[in-house]
Amino acid sequence: MIDPPVERFHALDALQNVLHGFVLRVPGLEVRTDRETALRRLDTFHEIARRNFGPRQVRLAEQIHGNSVAVVTIDSPVKTAGVDGLITCDPGVLLGIHVADCCAIFLADPKRRVIGLVHSGKKGTALNIAGAAVRRMSTEFGSEPHNVIAQLSPCIRPPHYEVDFAADIMQDLKRSGVSSVFDSGENTAADLVKFYSYRMEKGRTGRMLALLALK
Repeated sequence: MIDPPVERFHALDALQNVLHGFVLRVPGLEVRTDRETALRRLDTFHEIARRNFGPRQVRLAEQIHGNSVAVVTIDSPVKTAGVDGLITCDPGVLLGIHVADCCAIFLADPKRRVIGLVHSGKKGTALNIAGAAVRRMSTEFGSEPHNVIAQLSPCIRPPHYEVDFAADIMQDLKRSGVSSVFDSGENTAADLVKFYSYRMEKGRTGRMLALLALK
């Protein structure tokens, strides 16, 4: 079994107390099927990526294209229903978000040792889930937005999509007081060797996996 390709981001690598990764398309794996079947086929490869984070408990969001954000710990269920964002201060937790054109937003407050991972597509961005996550980090853990580092994953962008929601996410984060906002700038629809794209592959494809944990 080969290790899946994983992308990392300089802004998060620079943080001493954060571990992260963005698992890319697995070469040669047949995923032209429905979402759940594709995720089952990917799970062995994603498990290899998760193991690189050590003995942590993975915590996922149901991802319903809303703007609800949950606080999770090692005592939370594996998947939290009704949410698209997860935040934690528990170093025993590994946050995970699946995307295939939508954006995974990595959030880290190194001062308070709080992290968040958010699923934001067209609908979630319109509902300002990024801002909701920053506010939840503030109310639950005392994070000050100016201390938060935000990193946007690869996602679909014009000309392959009619809405530049990555630009909207960046504006929402800055309006929320987050000054350190970084964008990968990569377009998932433009490189089907590296990424899965829901739009370009008409819904029958796999998912990338964003992972984030505290050291």
